[in-house]
Amino acid sequence: MPQPRKLVIVESPTKARKIAGYLGDGFEVEASVGHIRDLPQPSELPAEMKKGPYGKFAVDVDNGFDPYYEVYADKKAKVRELKKALKEADELFLATDEDREGEAIAWHLIQELKPKVPVKRMVFHEITREAIMRALENTRELDDHLVDAQETRRILDRLYGYEVSPVLWRKVRQGLSAGRVQSVATRLVVERERERMAFVAVDYWDVTGQFAPTGGADAGQAFRARLTALGADRVASGRDFDDAGRLRTRGGRGEGGVVHLDEATARAVVAGLAEAGQSPAGGGFTVRSLETKPYSRKPAAPFTTSTLQQEAGRKLRMNARQTMRTAQSLYENGYITYMRTDSPSLSVEATDAARRQAAELYGAEYVPGSPRVYASKNKGAQEAHEAIRPAGDSFRTPAQVARELSGDQFRLYELIWKRTVASQMADAKGSTASVRLAAPLAAAAGEHAGKDAVFSASGTVITFRGFLAAYEEGTDAAEDDGAAAERDARLPRMAEGDALAGRDLAADGHTTTPPARYTEASLVKALEELGIGRPSTYAATISTIQDRGYVRTRGQALVPTWLAFAVTRLLEEHFHWLVDYRFTAEMEEDLDQIAAGERDRVTWLSRFYWGDRSADASDQDGWGLRDLVENLGDIDAAAINSVEIGEGIRVRVGRYGPYVEDLGAEVAEGQNPPRASIPEDLAPDELTVAKARELLVAGGDEGRTLGTDPESGHTIVAKAGRYGPYVTELLPEPELDPGLSAAQRKKALAALPKPRTASLFKTMSLESVTLEDALRLLSLPRVVGTDPQSGEEITAQNGRYGPYLKKGTDSRTIASEDQLFTITLDEALKIYAEPKRGRGARAATPPLRELGDDPTSGKPIVVKEGRFGAYVTDGETNRTLPRDLTPESITPERAIELLAEKRAAGPAKKRTTRSASSRTTKAAAAKGTTAKKRGTATK
Repeated sequence: MPQPRKLVIVESPTKARKIAGYLGDGFEVEASVGHIRDLPQPSELPAEMKKGPYGKFAVDVDNGFDPYYEVYADKKAKVRELKKALKEADELFLATDEDREGEAIAWHLIQELKPKVPVKRMVFHEITREAIMRALENTRELDDHLVDAQETRRILDRLYGYEVSPVLWRKVRQGLSAGRVQSVATRLVVERERERMAFVAVDYWDVTGQFAPTGGADAGQAFRARLTALGADRVASGRDFDDAGRLRTRGGRGEGGVVHLDEATARAVVAGLAEAGQSPAGGGFTVRSLETKPYSRKPAAPFTTSTLQQEAGRKLRMNARQTMRTAQSLYENGYITYMRTDSPSLSVEATDAARRQAAELYGAEYVPGSPRVYASKNKGAQEAHEAIRPAGDSFRTPAQVARELSGDQFRLYELIWKRTVASQMADAKGSTASVRLAAPLAAAAGEHAGKDAVFSASGTVITFRGFLAAYEEGTDAAEDDGAAAERDARLPRMAEGDALAGRDLAADGHTTTPPARYTEASLVKALEELGIGRPSTYAATISTIQDRGYVRTRGQALVPTWLAFAVTRLLEEHFHWLVDYRFTAEMEEDLDQIAAGERDRVTWLSRFYWGDRSADASDQDGWGLRDLVENLGDIDAAAINSVEIGEGIRVRVGRYGPYVEDLGAEVAEGQNPPRASIPEDLAPDELTVAKARELLVAGGDEGRTLGTDPESGHTIVAKAGRYGPYVTELLPEPELDPGLSAAQRKKALAALPKPRTASLFKTMSLESVTLEDALRLLSLPRVVGTDPQSGEEITAQNGRYGPYLKKGTDSRTIASEDQLFTITLDEALKIYAEPKRGRGARAATPPLRELGDDPTSGKPIVVKEGRFGAYVTDGETNRTLPRDLTPESITPERAIELLAEKRAAGPAKKRTTRSASSRTTKAAAAKGTTAKKRGTATK
């Protein structure tokens, strides 16, 4: 009797191979390789359908929003393979991910394969033998409500994009796109830049000093304190000014107000203290108050998709897309649980594993008496039902997987492991102390003479590290603002009334800073807090707004383009509720209700698209998307694509990029106002009126005339170009034979000499560059000399990545732009005599520590500082120090162990580059002709 065959279908080939190893004989595991079908492009519908109800969206909006699906062109062969495998099977197990996307993939497989054997839905959150066996024993039916929610989302996105995007094409630029989440994410970034543009910087001063007890056990132990009050008036700090530069009037302790120190007042305070005897050698400060409170801090919850993306961005400098790609690989290879989840809870088995491992590694006192339980703050939390954690009922430490994982995979696994274990550890304990000290001001303090100058300081002392022994959550640089360093300072032992010596009193000037731009991490945090989108889609959303040209990155900051300003303005003014944060979040809540079976998808889609048809047609509150599109009225494209800068100057988003124009300039009738392109690297908040006028002076057709080249007689001008400021020469207009054909004329023009052009150095500006500067720039590249050995010419050149030397095909970076004109042949030959380093490589640095000889290689082991932090090496094998080790704390034994682990792991696997054809899979997929229409009876 033949053995029963069971077909298991998953999404990924990697996942299929891993699961097949656990299931063994009797099971055939195949991968669908993601979705097998989707809504086609309307233009690629079968000819007979293009004029029917599906012709506009591939969705019949008049009859229950019925979608029309087509099998992807590149999935037809895969579908045939699955059908063939199904014919030989007695049971079908659909083991796609347990979220809406996975449920939808399983549903599409059923619709297309039409199985005649029993179908079971098999779900798991990790790919381990135990989890797979449990999933086999606990199968369920397909969840129609999850399928409805995912299909509603897909149709919603199709309606949104296909109705709104054409408006952008007509009024802003061809090829643009709008989307339910991407447009709101873009608006967030634009609004932050608007805040920066409107921000008014204010100068303010403060006074700091070093103070130390004059007696007691800690006599002479200094700490830093800042002036916080003059008499009853609190001294203003940066946070006391609003974005318009106005001083907030709220007071501090007592009845006083807030005093804004300028430079003169701050220096007068220092002089007043010195005159009163508070010189570096004097005393006179006394402790006015000292408060000590117990300190306790709880660990952060285990990772959700959102918090993992945020923390990987902060600590590992990985963007959201990179984080999710790495997490996907770790999940599919059985190292972590499912990586798309908004639940921070842990299973009982995982909680026990984390507590057990914490006790083994750190001691029983580091584990609280009862397990910690975490719940989501998001009332709509769904998707998978456990946090992201190491896979299995017992966790493997980073050291145990070091031979199997490397690079981003190891770093991300280590981060997840630390966060999970720390989440079940004890609170960190300690105490916080706040001290206020004061001294009277003498006459030199001017109007404040006779008042007390009050200084304050605070610090935290950790007496029991608790979970901090394993892990500490990161913060965004903008949120930290240097407060952590002051908070963690340690204060000497003091008592109220104690005398203190003050020294190094100094007045310091500061300027308020605008709100920080979003980073990927902080944008993910903002989207989650607003309830917009799903954490599983954030990586794709951020990638989309960058790919569409709405956002660029500067370091880690997200900078909106002027194109994003135009798109956002159009949506705000004509599709206001589509980019409203509350409305977008409510759409997510509605989708959650559809997933829970509490709402009907057709009713909801009808309300979104057609609006409330029972309402008065003039009542816009009852309008749907279709009403908005049909009642747009006249849209002033010029106004939509303009941003006023001030003094008659505005930015326009044109067909070939953004530019500034001066509407206040006098021009002849029929002529355009002066215009100039905006360099791509100039952020919107940096385009002030002064900068715009500088661009207009140098960026017009004529540019800023610098003078005449005495050798050629050509006029030299400075211009602002799209890629930055540059200088060039104006060649005389060529005289061509008027009898030439168009082709001959084109060929003749191509043969003419091209004008010399050179980018300005970073130290130069359009308004200050001189004719002498320009001629030196235009003289490049400069011949330095000839290599006496090879006979090759060495030249100094300025390139995209900075100044460099070139000898044949061998290029070498040089230290500064000025060296282009000063470097000698001997200096150049010395550079070429050194071993070549890659771009960005640093010169060799002396070792931080020497740890003796390695027993395997026999070579000396040293600790060095590298690009990615400290590392240990014997000259042949390098290993970055784990986060729990420092150059000072590592022992020779541990160094030998680390190098041995690295050797055993072997060389890192090379990444394979995906071919161009595979990147166009989705584009080609829509050309398929095999179509399946969803019918309610098939569910």
